[in-house]
Amino acid sequence: MSVNLSKGQGISLQKSDGGTLTAVRMGLGWRSAPRRGLFGRRTNEIDLDASAVLFADKKPMDVVFFQHLISDDGAVRHTGDNLVGGAGQGGDDEAILVDLARLPVHIDQIVFTVNSFTGQTFAEVQDAFCRLVDETTGQELARYTLTGGGDYTAQVMAKVHRAGGGWQMTAIGEPAAGRTFQDLVPAIVPHL
Repeated sequence: MSVNLSKGQGISLQKSDGGTLTAVRMGLGWRSAPRRGLFGRRTNEIDLDASAVLFADKKPMDVVFFQHLISDDGAVRHTGDNLVGGAGQGGDDEAILVDLARLPVHIDQIVFTVNSFTGQTFAEVQDAFCRLVDETTGQELARYTLTGGGDYTAQVMAKVHRAGGGWQMTAIGEPAAGRTFQDLVPAIVPHL
């Protein structure tokens, strides 16, 4: 059963049978919002990008994004850049796979961000979401829906962090400005 997360809400990533998750997928989906034009309704292509910033003791150690598809340790992998979206409420347009068991012990947080590389605001995006899926079973564990659009070009979506002997996911949902993950680091820091 999937949990719909609201801003700031966290969930444990322990399996219902008491086991721990070993591999998760953070999926991102979106569609361009239709706009009225001179010749009817139309949409502009919007290039949203998913990124995962890996932290150790609140310091960025590595990042996975469209220009660096695999983390240096090989535990985090981006499936590739989607330049136009389209899945919306259906499947993932971009995905980042995380092998939790392979992450080095010093990595204690992974923060997932989304930004509009082409510079359009989220007011021009609809049906945007990020979701966490148990990669071994395909079961959706949690979903965070980007609601309300807004006059910003990026969002710090969620983080997966060590909690006790396992992992926990927290929805962040913090609007930000920026076209790349580098632009978002100041917005990430307060959530570490």
